[in-house]
Amino acid sequence: MDIFEAGSRASQLANSDYFAGRVWQNPIVDAPEPARLNALWVTFEPCARTAWHTHPLGQTLHVVSGAGLVCSRGAAPRVIRAGDTVWIPPGEEHWHGAGPDTGMVHLAMQEKLNGRAADWLEHVSAEDYARAPVAAR
Repeated sequence: MDIFEAGSRASQLANSDYFAGRVWQNPIVDAPEPARLNALWVTFEPCARTAWHTHPLGQTLHVVSGAGLVCSRGAAPRVIRAGDTVWIPPGEEHWHGAGPDTGMVHLAMQEKLNGRAADWLEHVSAEDYARAPVAAR
């Protein structure tokens, strides 16, 4: 059993190859094999977002605070708010992040397949980010 005491692991500024804007990541768990769970607490400042990406075994997002956006390739962004949970199926191209005027914090949970939890694609264009969102409800 491992216990990671609160504050014992530093926050990391997310890699700009995969994120736009200021995004902070705090590790929750990166379970050793044969377990596959990887989970992060992710804080997006306004306008910050991921690049387009997929997950080999899918991803669950749980919004902890604020309001943001999630978008599947070819669709309009959808608004997500504190308390919302999003399931993204394996292989679905998507992005997620804060709204233009609001920060957002979410818990991101995904499993690794052959050692990888995500496959990163290109950055989200300003035009794609600015598309009018639809309510998630």
